[in-house]
Amino acid sequence: MSLRTQLSLLTAVSVAVAVVVVSLAAYFAARDRLLGQVDQSLHSRSMAIENGRGLPRLQGGGELEGVPRPRDAFGQADTFFQVINGGGSVVAAPPGQQGTIPVSSQDIAVANGAHGAYMRDVTSGELHMRVLTSPGQAGEAVQIARSLNEVDASLAELRNILLVVSGGGVLLAAIVGLIVAQRSLRPVARLTAAAEHVAETQNLEARIEVRRNDEIGRLATSFNEMLRALHESRQQQRQLVSDASHELRTPLTSLRTNIEVLARGDDMRDAERRELLRDVTFELEELTKVVTELVELASDARTEAQTHEDVRLDQLAASIVERFSRRSGLHIELEARPTLVVGNYGLLERAAGNLLDNACKWSPPGASVEVKVADGVLSVRDHGPGIADIDRSHVFDRFYRAEAARAKPGSGLGLAIVKQIVEAHDGTVTIEAAPDGGTIASIALPVIAMDDAPPPEPPAPPMADAPGVGAAPGGAS
Repeated sequence: MSLRTQLSLLTAVSVAVAVVVVSLAAYFAARDRLLGQVDQSLHSRSMAIENGRGLPRLQGGGELEGVPRPRDAFGQADTFFQVINGGGSVVAAPPGQQGTIPVSSQDIAVANGAHGAYMRDVTSGELHMRVLTSPGQAGEAVQIARSLNEVDASLAELRNILLVVSGGGVLLAAIVGLIVAQRSLRPVARLTAAAEHVAETQNLEARIEVRRNDEIGRLATSFNEMLRALHESRQQQRQLVSDASHELRTPLTSLRTNIEVLARGDDMRDAERRELLRDVTFELEELTKVVTELVELASDARTEAQTHEDVRLDQLAASIVERFSRRSGLHIELEARPTLVVGNYGLLERAAGNLLDNACKWSPPGASVEVKVADGVLSVRDHGPGIADIDRSHVFDRFYRAEAARAKPGSGLGLAIVKQIVEAHDGTVTIEAAPDGGTIASIALPVIAMDDAPPPEPPAPPMADAPGVGAAPGGAS
C-alpha cells in the first residue's frame, strides 16, 4: 500500500471517527431533550391532578371527577390515564380511552406504598409510551402515559439525516485527503525518483528543486547536501587514488631497478653493492612514509576529532618543541601562554608536529625556529627561503611540491594532513610570508576559557650532536 493511500485512509478514518462521535453525541442529546420534554409534560399533569379536588373518579354519568370531558382525560389524544389499586386492577380510566397502560409489579408496589414515583418506557401493542407512576390515595397509584411515537419518528428522521451527513462527510474527507496527500507527497515522489535515478546511474550531480520551507523542503535540502558531500567524497577519492598511484610509481620503479641490478650483479664490487642497498633502504623508507601518510589522509579525521578532551595547546607545543630540539639541533624558541582547546590530542599533536617539522627542514644551519601559542593560535615561523607566491595557494593540496622542494625528501602530504585535522576541529590553518623572510604557518582553533593555568615548562636545550630530523612532509616539500 502506497504512502498516499495510507494517508488518505488515515484521513478518512479520522474524519469518520470524529463524525461518528459528533453524530452520536447529537443524537443522544436530541433524544434526551425530547424525552425530557415528555417527562416534564407528564410531571406537570401529575401535579395538576394532585393540586385538584382529589384524584379523578368515575361519576354516575361516566365522567371523571375533576377532569372535563374532552377527547381524553387531558385533552390530548396521545396522553393516557388510569388509576390502579394494590392488586393491579384498573379502578378508574377516562371513558373511550383506547387501550390500557400495562401494569407491572413495580407499579403495584407504588400502589401499596412500597415504592416511590418513577418513570418507565412501555410498549402496548404498536404503541410506545412513556409512563409516570406515582402514589395516589391509600392503596392506589396514578399512572399517566404519553405516546412516544412522535418522538420515535423524530429520532428516526434525525438518524437518517446523520447517517447521510456522516457518510457524505467521510466520503468528502477521503477525496480531500487523497488530493491533499497527492499534493503534499509530490516532493517526496520527486525525491524518490531522484534517489532511484542516482542509484541507477551513479550520477551524484543530480539535484532536487526545493520549492518549500516545510519538513519536505528540509528533507530535499538535506538530500541535496548528501549528494553534494558524496560527489565531493568521490572526487577526492578519485584524486587520491590518481595522486597515490603517481607518487608510488617512482619509488617502486626505483626499488625494482635497484633490486634487479643487485640480482644480476654477481661480480659487483662491495662498495657498489652497499651503495645500491642504501638506495633500496632509502626508497623503502620513502615508500613506507608515503603509504603511512596516505592511510592517515584517507582516514576520517573528523570522526576521530569527535573524541573530545581538554587539550592544553601550550603544553602540547612545549612537548613537541622539546622533541624537535633534541632531534634537529636547531634553536627552537617557545613563547606560550596558557591556552585550552577541545579536541583529539593525538591529531592536534600530529598537525603541530608537521608544521614544526616542515619549518626545521627549511631552516638553514644555525637559524632559529620560533613557536608561539596564545588565544587558541599556534604559529611556527622559520627563517628559510620562504614560499613563492605562485606556490602558496597550493601548499595544502595533496602531493603538491614546489619547484624548490623537489630536491628534498618528502611526499607533499604533510600540510594536506594538517589542513584535514584542523578543519575536523572546526579550525583554520594559514601560511604567509614573514616580514623579514621565512614563513609563518598558523593553526587557529576554538578556544575555551581557563582560570590560572600554570605555564608550560621550558624546552630542553638543543643538542648539536643529535641526529638530524628525518625527512617529513611539508607544504612546499
